[in-house]
Formats: sequence, structure tokens, C-alpha cells
Amino acid sequence: MKQKIFKDKYHIFEIEYKKSELNFKNIDEIISALKSKIDEHPVLAFIAIFDQYKHTSSLKDSEINPKIKAAKNIVFCFGKELPTPEVLAVRPRSIGVCETQDSFILNFLEAPNEMANKTMEELVFEDIAKESH
Repeated sequence: MKQKIFKDKYHIFEIEYKKSELNFKNIDEIISALKSKIDEHPVLAFIAIFDQYKHTSSLKDSEINPKIKAAKNIVFCFGKELPTPEVLAVRPRSIGVCETQDSFILNFLEAPNEMANKTMEELVFEDIAKESH
């Protein structure tokens, strides 16, 4: 799991799995595994699956890196607390799942809540890796 800064201001967590490291055949299988874990979690609420690749490719004059074969987001919310209106600006959360020729890349934007970050790390690192062994 790498922590990096995207576009000089967005703190993201990212992990890249070689396809040979996982038993998943495509991103739909990974999304399905993530959805199962979200559905099982006592606090998380599943919202939607968004096909970013399909949306972007449907737009006139869109650009997609030719290395990207598929890209989806699974959208969910923690929502255990609602202390201020500002918290709505950082909700809901999503995990991106991208497929390239030889790898799967999972990433998410750092949350302002450490427990949320820990949970998302567990989803993309521990749970996905366990599902494949």
C-alpha cells in the first residue's frame, strides 16, 4: 500500500496487484468482493457502483489512457457521526478499481477520519488479498 499525493494536493492510498497475484479475473469480481465486505460491515452503507470507463468513453472527445482496460468506483458511506454540516463535503467515500493489461490498481482518497482510512485499507489490502489465497 502506497500513500501518495495526486496533483500536488489530493492524498490517496493505492495498491497495485499483478493479475498473477490474485484469483480475480476482472474488476467486476473485485467490486463484488468489496461489495460483500461493505454489506457485512456494521457501519458501512453501500450506495452504488459507478462505471467510470463506460461514462468517460461515452463522452465526445474523451480521453482514456490506452493502458486502462476498465475502471469502476464502488461508492459507500461510513456515516456513524454527523457532527457538523462540513462532514457532508467529504462523504460519501469510494474505492477505485482499475484494470490494466497485467494488473489491478485499487485506490481511495484519504478520509479525515483515521478509522475510515484503516477500514478502507483493510478492504483493499487485507480483504482482497485474503480472497485470493
